Amino acid sequence: MTQQFTIVLLPGDGIGPEVVSATRQVLEELAPAYELSLEFETHLMGGCAIDATGQPLPPETLAACQTADAVLLGAVGGPKWSDPSAKVRPEQGLLAIRKGLGLYANLRPVKIFPQLVDASSLKAAVLTGVDMLVVRELTGGIYFGRREEGDEAAFDTMSYTRAEIERVVRVAARAARSRRGKLVSVDKANVLGVSRLWRRVTMALMASEFPDVAIEHQLVDAMAMHLMRRPADFDVIVSGNLFGDILTDEAAMLAGSMGMLPSASLGDSSLGLYEPIHGSAPDIAGQGIANPLATILSAAMLLRHSLGQEAAAQAIEIAVERALAAGYRTPDLAATTPSGPAFEVVGTEAMAEIVRGYLRPTPS
Repeated sequence: MTQQFTIVLLPGDGIGPEVVSATRQVLEELAPAYELSLEFETHLMGGCAIDATGQPLPPETLAACQTADAVLLGAVGGPKWSDPSAKVRPEQGLLAIRKGLGLYANLRPVKIFPQLVDASSLKAAVLTGVDMLVVRELTGGIYFGRREEGDEAAFDTMSYTRAEIERVVRVAARAARSRRGKLVSVDKANVLGVSRLWRRVTMALMASEFPDVAIEHQLVDAMAMHLMRRPADFDVIVSGNLFGDILTDEAAMLAGSMGMLPSASLGDSSLGLYEPIHGSAPDIAGQGIANPLATILSAAMLLRHSLGQEAAAQAIEIAVERALAAGYRTPDLAATTPSGPAFEVVGTEAMAEIVRGYLRPTPS
C-alpha cells in the first residue's frame, strides 16, 4: 500500500534553492520503489522571505511546516542581510522555526567516507573509523537567556532547567543505545554552575533510565582537543547550545568539507527539520557547482526519523557512497583532495543525477 507524506521545502538563499532542487529529484526517483507518495510544498524563509514579506519566517510558512510530515531546508542568509545590528535578519527565522515546531535536539552525524579521507586536514590514521553523532540542545542556554547590551557593558545568561537537560540527554542516550552504547556529555562543570547542574541531571538520568549505556563526562575545552586527537573513540556526544554550536562545526572539518554533512532537528513528535550544515555560500550561488550531498544525506535522515522509512534512507546513503567510490567529486571536494585516485569533477545537477543512478532498493 502506498504511503502518503507531505514535505515542505524551504530553499532559502544562496545555493539553497540549487541543493534543495537536486535533493527533491533524488527523493522523487526513490519514492516509487518504496511505495511512497511524496507531496512537496515550497515556501519562503530567510533573506528571500524578508525581501518578499519583511519577515524571515512568514506566518504562512510556519503554518505549512506545522502541518507537514517533515521540512527540508536549504540555507539562509547572505551579504545582503548580514548587518548584525539589523532588526530583522535571516537567522531569526531559524530560531523562530525551531521554537514554532518544538524542536530542541539537533543531530549531526559525522562519518568519514573512505574515499574522502585525503580531503581532511588530519592524518588518515587519525580519521580511520570515525563515525560519531553530535547531539546539540537547541532552545536553551546562552542564546536564549536573559541579556542586556549597552555601550559600556553587556551580558548574556546561560540558563538551563532540569527538564530541558533531561529531554535532550534522552535523545542522545537513545541514539547511543542503538549504536555502540557510548555517550559523552560535554560541559564546563569546573567553572559554571549551570554546567554542574547539567552534569548532575545527566548522571542521574543515565543511572535511572539508561544503565546499559556507558557515560563519560568531558569539559568542553578538553573535548575540542580530543576531537582533533582521537575522534574515532567517540560514538554519541551531547552538549548544550553554545558548546554544541562550536563542537559541531569543529567536528564537521573532520570530513574535509561541510558539503558532506547533514543534520536533523527533532522534538517530541515525528516532525523534524532537516538541513545541510553548510551556509548559503553566496560566492558560488547560481554557478551550478554547489555540493548537494549534505542536503541529499539530510533527506536520508528525513526518511529515517520523520517518515519511518529506514530502507529508503539506507538506499540514499549507499547511493552517495557508490557515487564517491566511482570517483565523482564536486569542486569543493576536488579542491581539498590533494592525492589519491583520479576523479571526475561534476556540478550540482550532475552529482544528483549520478546519485539517482546508483539508487537501489535495500531489504526492509
